[in-house]
Amino acid sequence: MKLDWNDHDTDVARQELSDLYRDAGMGDKPARHLEGVFGASRYRVLVRRDGRLVGAGRAVSDGADVAYLADIAVHPDLQGQGVGGDIVERLLEAASGHAKVLLYANPGTEAFYGRYGFAPMRTAMALFEDPASAAARGFIDSPQDGTSAERRLR
Repeated sequence: MKLDWNDHDTDVARQELSDLYRDAGMGDKPARHLEGVFGASRYRVLVRRDGRLVGAGRAVSDGADVAYLADIAVHPDLQGQGVGGDIVERLLEAASGHAKVLLYANPGTEAFYGRYGFAPMRTAMALFEDPASAAARGFIDSPQDGTSAERRLR
């Protein structure tokens, strides 16, 4: 299988990205939103096969202390064939030298990321724009008090 890898292109095909995330079961990520987050990320990996986007990932980084891997997706036709692992490896190589690399991933993918040395955190916490949806999807426990994350993030 011939794949074309790109880790320097900042001109991301935003609708292609949106379609990839939907097809990979990662929800609805609007094209305009993805254009912004990929463009603002220090590291990015795009994978194409026959000109079609089949994989992507990115990392936000301060350049020294912390890097955060996010939005790693592989088209269902190529899942289980090592493409996702190659994306992770490329992002980890780009982020080498950081004091810590964090990862936010879908529930159920812990074993996959554990193969690359990621371990669950005991103190990680998050604010979500829609905390009820995040809790229903298994990303967080129900909020502990009445504070509205929705209000804080808007």
